[in-house]
Amino acid sequence: MVAPSPHAIGAMLIAVTAFWFFASGRVRIEIVSLVLIAVLAISAYFFPIEHDGSYTGLEIAFGGFGHEALIAICALMILGRGLVVTGALEPAGRLLTRLWKFSRLLGLLFSLVVGGLMSMFVNDTPVLVLTMPIMINLAIRAGIPASKTLMPMNCAILIGGMATTIGTSTNLLVVSIAEDLGLPRFGIFHFTDVALLAALVALPYLWLVMPRLLPAHSASDEQLTRRFRSMLFPREASPAIGQSLQALRRRFDGALEVVGAVRKGSLQTDSRFIVEFGDAIEVEGTSAELQELSSAMKMPLVRPAMMETVETFAGDKGEGQVMAELVIGADSSLIGQTIRSAQVIDRYGVAVMGLHHPEQAFFPGRSRADAERLEVGDVLWVQGGSAALEQIQISEGTMMLEGAAEIPRTAKAGLALLIFAGVVLLAALHLVPIAVAALAGSIVMLATGCVKFDQLGQALSAKVIVLVAASIALGRALLETGAAEWLGSSLALGMQGFPGAVVLAVMMAFATLLTNFSSNTAAAAVGTPIAVSLAEQLATPAEPLVLAVLFGCNLCYATPIAYQTNILIMSAGGYHFRDYVRAGLPLVLLMICTLSVLLVWKYQL
Repeated sequence: MVAPSPHAIGAMLIAVTAFWFFASGRVRIEIVSLVLIAVLAISAYFFPIEHDGSYTGLEIAFGGFGHEALIAICALMILGRGLVVTGALEPAGRLLTRLWKFSRLLGLLFSLVVGGLMSMFVNDTPVLVLTMPIMINLAIRAGIPASKTLMPMNCAILIGGMATTIGTSTNLLVVSIAEDLGLPRFGIFHFTDVALLAALVALPYLWLVMPRLLPAHSASDEQLTRRFRSMLFPREASPAIGQSLQALRRRFDGALEVVGAVRKGSLQTDSRFIVEFGDAIEVEGTSAELQELSSAMKMPLVRPAMMETVETFAGDKGEGQVMAELVIGADSSLIGQTIRSAQVIDRYGVAVMGLHHPEQAFFPGRSRADAERLEVGDVLWVQGGSAALEQIQISEGTMMLEGAAEIPRTAKAGLALLIFAGVVLLAALHLVPIAVAALAGSIVMLATGCVKFDQLGQALSAKVIVLVAASIALGRALLETGAAEWLGSSLALGMQGFPGAVVLAVMMAFATLLTNFSSNTAAAAVGTPIAVSLAEQLATPAEPLVLAVLFGCNLCYATPIAYQTNILIMSAGGYHFRDYVRAGLPLVLLMICTLSVLLVWKYQL
């Protein structure tokens, strides 16, 4: 076998060094990505690569920023942001809650299925962000540790994201690189059949086996279990109108504590009391439970007159509304006052939706929540503009416990879903490329106000952008220098005479190893050119080997550093590194075997 060229050796050394930095975590990923681009640019400038009689230069290093894959990924991030901020995905969360009330075991199964189906079209991270607090609260209600549900849900979401070209940025990257190497363009559902069949094999493991392998840890995030005393204001169409307090308590099934109803300033606690329009219902529960009940029962958490004040303050400053939790400090001017006497709604345009006393579950006596004297350490659950929240912290000696969560603009939820469906339809019917469809959809999202222009920074991840650009540059460098061809030839020598399933499994395992200890985008950038070169050496179709790389890059279950969603669940579930290995490694092996067999079946290898 011919020895690799100096350029190929240099490209492989750069790749190995980049992988080491990605895996070590000693330097931020975005810094490593930018340095990688700079090193490739300097190398290409001083040591030009001769290719087909011409010279490739700095476009190798910088071409990724204008690549179709990166454009599509950025556009899809905007689309995903639009679905989240409009609350278009919230009905799925409410569905999960109802299913868990029916049966804990079936609830977990349906949760896994719904999470997987959602991630086929929406990026994995926002799907997990949406479902994680729901899963934790459902686990608490069911009396099981949150650690038993979070990792199975995360894996289900990752498996679902593997099923379409738009499911993850990694899929788009592999498909785009493969197209650059001469393979036909993959449609949005090109490999969905294989992925779904593999998901059916993995589902029993996620549902019945993985929870048994995980530790019994409850959620470490107090915010998820913190209970607030709140007021709900039934609309005329609310199902609560005409119901007794006893009936409402039965209907809520213990999820929330119904304290009583407020009429003409007086708290009524008699179970026989009938709720009428204009009354307020005082309840106690977590913020997630209260939001869920408010939406399902058509009972806002803020009095209509107060909401007008909030909207006026926020509108005057041209900002959206957010929810946050504020703790009362030792020097706060709110100490000793009540929510009513503090008048934060009139002074700041901030509405108090709930009050939490850390030292007691219930308030003394039968007084209303807004009549309670505020103490040091009390937590206010509030809604208002971001500027107003900053002002109340400065002026009143409060501190934000959790980052402010944007209030979903539910009026645009249907529009956001329609726009996203249009993008999927255009791409699925091959009317336009995915990048074009996604870019057009993101423009419509911005034009219609589903996503605001001044919040684009929250939709686009700088880390993802530079990582994808660097990965594209690294992949092209390996290809242009001949490093991919040499590595493919080396693999081919060792695989001569082996069945197709073994070749696919080895290629998939190679990509899986890289993705679990470095970066899935970097693994895609390196693995895809090698797969194409290996196919040429073995005189076999390149498509199944490329799909082996694509699937392998998605099998990121065995380490917490493999993917960002793995890290997100780590604290909430109380997981350690060994928990990912114990529960995730069997799933990796199961998926490699299953997917390899399915690819052999599909392509008749």
